[in-house]
Amino acid sequence: MTAHAESSAARPESRLARKLGLFDATMLVMGGIVGSGIFINSSVVAREVHTPALILAAWITGGAIALLGGFIYAELAARLPEVGGQYAYLREAYHPAVAFLYGWGLLLVTQTGGMAAVSIVFAKYTLELGGVHAPDSLVAVLALTALTLVNCLGVRMGSTVQSTLMIIKIAAITALIVLGWALVRQSHLSWAPVFDHAPGALSAFGGALIPVLFSYGGWQTSCFIAGEMRNPARDLPRGLLIGVTGVIVLYVGTAFVYTRALGAAGLAATSTPASAVMRLALGRAGSEFMAAAIAVSALGFLSQSILTAPRVYFAMAEDGLFFKPVARVSARTRVPVVAIVLQSVWTMAIAVTGTYDQILNYVVSVDFIFFGMTATTLFVFRRRDPGGASHARVPGHPYTTAAFALACFLVVANTIYRYPQNSLIGIAILCAGVPVYLLWRRGRGRSVVEG
Repeated sequence: MTAHAESSAARPESRLARKLGLFDATMLVMGGIVGSGIFINSSVVAREVHTPALILAAWITGGAIALLGGFIYAELAARLPEVGGQYAYLREAYHPAVAFLYGWGLLLVTQTGGMAAVSIVFAKYTLELGGVHAPDSLVAVLALTALTLVNCLGVRMGSTVQSTLMIIKIAAITALIVLGWALVRQSHLSWAPVFDHAPGALSAFGGALIPVLFSYGGWQTSCFIAGEMRNPARDLPRGLLIGVTGVIVLYVGTAFVYTRALGAAGLAATSTPASAVMRLALGRAGSEFMAAAIAVSALGFLSQSILTAPRVYFAMAEDGLFFKPVARVSARTRVPVVAIVLQSVWTMAIAVTGTYDQILNYVVSVDFIFFGMTATTLFVFRRRDPGGASHARVPGHPYTTAAFALACFLVVANTIYRYPQNSLIGIAILCAGVPVYLLWRRGRGRSVVEG
């Protein structure tokens, strides 16, 4: 048995309350993926590739990559159903330093930056609907505060709120697809030319995949909460596959309706395709409906993020790699209150200072480095235990797993090629975690010696 395997075997049972099941897992997967991206990012895709076939191909390709990622994470979740999810996989397969860097990037860049941006989206649409004049950042802070309080009351309460918001999101997106198809009579679909043979077309398609994969990202966050599921080895893999498949159906259907109603050029020309389609379908009432749907979707994403990601910081603190109070669990609600508050306060700071736009530019390169690395942990776990997780095996492994990891690293390479400054800043923030990790390790070693 390896040293990491031994540490895993000796790890105590989670101090968190196990209250979640398959439905909760499925809603968490879908809630972690569906934010505001599907309502906006199709326009960005259309500006990169200029034919309906390529626009839809980008969403289908992104969905296939996300589903493959779902299969990989399903097997990892079955093999190691521990609190922290991706953090635990990296720690046990490679080294605590790699896991620490993942948590470091999650707190400083990928999770909180995305949450701050989505909180501002929620604020803008809420103020527009209410006809109220107030600072966006104030409404964002109030929303984050309310959701933080809800999640501090217990994982059951947080999951119920998140699941309710997710059901509303599914209903709203389904209405967009059905009404956009039924009520927008004129079709702007044109299948000629199918492919773009211009120089740089391949790079442009890769560029189109960046907002697509950003929109599909988030399935991995459901794994963070494995320590609070009644049967994580069974329900988390199922929830991952059901949830990712459901989102693919919603996203491809939405992209098809956008392209049909607006055409490739019209889609590229608007920054609010969902509102544009619903305006064609229902007039002003359609626009207001879509604004409400986007606000609810943004709120649901924030709820899911506050419910899941703090479990990573909690796991880091339990491992002695973060401030000890972050591992504190409420005696009454059995949730990591300090970790939840820490993430929300940092998100509020980013939202108030307006730095989320810059941080979002760093997200993709950092996120996909760890997506690819996490996929490669499956090779390590399969080598250690070839017969494990027999009910949640990745089909086509090792070829499919290698293909997913390669796709992730190609996204990183293309992002660095197209946006070198932003990408390198994100990677620099990540690398800054190395000396921080060494300081934590040194301090932990000193406390052990003194004790």
